[in-house]
Amino acid sequence: MTKYRDADGVTRNVERSGPTRAKAERRLKADLRDRLAPVRQVGIGPDSRFQEAADLWLQEFEAAVADGTRSPTSLDTYSGRLKGIIIPALGQVRLREVTVFRLEQVCQAVKRNQSVDSARTVRTILSGICGLAVRYQAMTVNPVRHMGPLEGRRKASRSLEPDEMRDLLAKLDSNERALRNDLPDLVRWYAGTGYRTGEALAVQWQHLDLDAGAVAWAGSLIRGKGTGLLINEGKTDVSERALALPTWLVSMLRDRRARLAERFGVPLDDLDGPVFPNTKGGLRDKHNTLARWREFRAEAEYPWVTFKTFRKSVATVLDGAGLTAREIADQLGHSKVSTTQDVYMGRRVTSRKAAEALSEVEWFGK
Repeated sequence: MTKYRDADGVTRNVERSGPTRAKAERRLKADLRDRLAPVRQVGIGPDSRFQEAADLWLQEFEAAVADGTRSPTSLDTYSGRLKGIIIPALGQVRLREVTVFRLEQVCQAVKRNQSVDSARTVRTILSGICGLAVRYQAMTVNPVRHMGPLEGRRKASRSLEPDEMRDLLAKLDSNERALRNDLPDLVRWYAGTGYRTGEALAVQWQHLDLDAGAVAWAGSLIRGKGTGLLINEGKTDVSERALALPTWLVSMLRDRRARLAERFGVPLDDLDGPVFPNTKGGLRDKHNTLARWREFRAEAEYPWVTFKTFRKSVATVLDGAGLTAREIADQLGHSKVSTTQDVYMGRRVTSRKAAEALSEVEWFGK
């Protein structure tokens, strides 16, 4: 028997028994080692399984998605990692048995078998679950905070050289399947704006002012679990931005508007909906679009070119044209260049410099 001051500040008598004095002492020490608050909260404690804490954490995340403070895309990603990686590895481990070593073993296995980025995502989830357990007094510390860094080289990315861009576009324009899948205009949109995939597919005709040569913010297209295609607020706080468009892109959009109005049998002025729709005129699925692009790029012998490559190419052109890092970040919707620039420079002011630089580059001819 001993006196023990619990986590709530109250000193209590704690006693354990055993067939011998030594065994009774060992049981008492084991109880004190794992002892937290005298009353466990929300049904989890040191002896609860890791999966129980994971379920609670996922419920909180789902509530945050419903409130609009977290992204449905993140929920899908995290749910998949939980089901496919974390629960099989740790689900039946008791919270008091969760150690830095156990968690590092899981993350290192993901790094070896998948990628360092996937391992970092898993670590983020583990930190959230352990943090919840600490909040509910089922763990004393978050062991993820003591893990070593997950280091690894990312695949080097590069931009398209002007002659590569011209060659790629020529192959797009002459490829029947690419034309059928409406890829040439979409690629030109990426090359003229630096938009993310979901941002491009969210743009509707109402967001365009072709006379002014500008596009307003339209959000980002995502697929939510159980909700289908929807448009959310974007990837970062500065995703919401208006952009000036290069002259060749405005010309392409005018031609495209006329073609779509004819295809859907509506007067030109009545055309609405997505600028890059599916075959029925509705929102176009991002994953299907990416799959069609992968098919084309393999056939065109550009296996390394992703839609992100066009963002890189836009940044390279703007950098060569002498735009500041802040102006390039504004064009691409990146959140940070430096704290001073973020606070004191107007992010949502449309600059003509980016459009003028992209108008001059000889990707498409004059």
